[in-house]
Amino acid sequence: MAEFSQQDPRVYFAAERTLLAWVRTGLAMMGFGFVVARFGLFLREIEATRPAAQPHQFRLSLWFGTALVLMGVASNILSALHYRKRVNDLRQGVWRIDPLTQAGTVIAFALALVGVAVAVYLLAMH
Repeated sequence: MAEFSQQDPRVYFAAERTLLAWVRTGLAMMGFGFVVARFGLFLREIEATRPAAQPHQFRLSLWFGTALVLMGVASNILSALHYRKRVNDLRQGVWRIDPLTQAGTVIAFALALVGVAVAVYLLAMH
């Protein structure tokens, strides 16, 4: 097994790749959240074109979309904090496990809960 020192640029490049992956994930969540939030508006407009249609409220799409956007923001903030901490640790030649390393798991579970809630909402709308 190869050993890497804190002077090895590959270690920093790996940390930067991880940061960029999290930023991509956060941006995707924010973009998808925007689409979900605006989907209710789209459905309302479609429904308005049908005569004798019962008006529905599509407010849950706004809440789900907003939750996804905020989770994307949280993902980007936590990844930036984690990156700064990890680079500082690498410069000092130490490796510590901190609570920010669990952020990915927390975000994954939160996304799973949002997904289940959206699935229940879609089934209830049918």
